Amino acid sequence: MNGEQRLTWNPFEMLGFWLIDAWAAVYDFLSLLAQTLMATFTPPFRFNDTLKQFYFVANQSVLIVCFCVTSAAAVTIVESSYHMKLVIQNDSLVPGFAALLILRELGSVVMALLITSRVGAGLAAEVGSMQITEQVDALKMLGINPIRFIVVPRFVACIAAGVVLSVVANLVCLYGAMLVSTWKLGYTPGGFITAMQGFVHFRDLIFAAIKGAAFGSVIPLFSCYFGFRCQSGAEGVGLATTNSVVATSVSVIVIDFCLTYVFTNFY
Repeated sequence: MNGEQRLTWNPFEMLGFWLIDAWAAVYDFLSLLAQTLMATFTPPFRFNDTLKQFYFVANQSVLIVCFCVTSAAAVTIVESSYHMKLVIQNDSLVPGFAALLILRELGSVVMALLITSRVGAGLAAEVGSMQITEQVDALKMLGINPIRFIVVPRFVACIAAGVVLSVVANLVCLYGAMLVSTWKLGYTPGGFITAMQGFVHFRDLIFAAIKGAAFGSVIPLFSCYFGFRCQSGAEGVGLATTNSVVATSVSVIVIDFCLTYVFTNFY
């Protein structure tokens, strides 16, 4: 062809490149997870950094979490009452079903997605900025393990904060549902509690706390993973932040399904 090279597009070749890249990404993430778990249980422990991160995750997020889950509880009560009256002309089961939905799904998942958008994005941007300004390389030059220095305090803090915020979010959500039921449906606080006792038990709150810990664990892992892979420039930091939030949100949904499936064996 007179020295000209014909460019062809081979879908199998493109699929092969994609699979190689996907496997490399999975391997890197699993390697980060293994190193984080190993560093979490071996000294030296960074208690001060962990407490600082716990304050950032839990204390500075509790108000927005409580406000959002209370709003979600109000919507749940109002919609449940409307549709039950429409179908069976009776909304006496609303407190029980609302409490069941709140404790098993709504409180923990809404909390996790809020923390993902607030904390996960911040951590990814922070670690990404450290990566492109060569602060991570400087730590390695000084003989400091970046995973122990950066990832582990955030990992431990997010797990602890996930448990605390999950319990707080569920209790506040139930209280908001009770207030809405008292104002909108005519229930008394005692009547609401009595109606929901046949549907939920204390173990539901324990399972919600376990979900909170699982959700909290993936937030710093994905944030730091994409932060360490951040490319130079503002665009690179923005892309790392976006990818971390998307990946963490998807993982929260997947983990929620898996844990809910497991917990159904104990109900």
